[in-house]
Amino acid sequence: MAKSILKQLKDDEREVRRKLIITAAKTLYKKKSFHSIGMRDISGEAGISVASLYQYFPSQDDLFVAILKTDLDEIKSQLWKDRQSLEDISINIVDFLIDNEDIFLMMSHFMVRGEKKPDSLEKFNEIQDIFLGMLEQSLAKSVPKVNFWFYSRAFFTALFGNVITFRNYSHAGNASQREILYHIVNITARTFQEAMKNQDYLTLLKNDENYFKLYEKEKSSC
Repeated sequence: MAKSILKQLKDDEREVRRKLIITAAKTLYKKKSFHSIGMRDISGEAGISVASLYQYFPSQDDLFVAILKTDLDEIKSQLWKDRQSLEDISINIVDFLIDNEDIFLMMSHFMVRGEKKPDSLEKFNEIQDIFLGMLEQSLAKSVPKVNFWFYSRAFFTALFGNVITFRNYSHAGNASQREILYHIVNITARTFQEAMKNQDYLTLLKNDENYFKLYEKEKSSC
């Protein structure tokens, strides 16, 4: 009994330290350039040694995954509200990605360079699936009676590409960068919305659904 209590105390202490490191890292990412921050900077912000930091997070990729995981609840509360239009959903996603530069850059890091740490990439993909699952549920409220597995991924890919292309757009004239981005994002949302009214497109989605069922069957047999 005494051993189990001691183990619980050690586990609790370890979890407290993990949260401390995550909080320190998030604070640092909001103060300094994302790409200029290393593990030594994070250990200094957290007030622990570099060696101790690596005991909790073997790599910076592992720390990125932990940060993204802790932000899932915040993402859900900000993005997935009941009965929003497709344009409102799009604007919410774009606002979140712009206002949370560190999250946007972490996601970009895994999408572009995640192959350097395959086990962390796998964990990121699990988080991404949860994120896209939230989007599927939100889209289902906006455009019912459609299989959203591929639709949600295509939709998010388009929005993410909008943000990458136009978040630092310097030829906006009298409009702000965000106003330009909003306009492009609304065009993207309306394009997806109009596609849903096309019978040929609905047939295509049905084929996607059949493909997804086949993919899931093959994956489960591996």
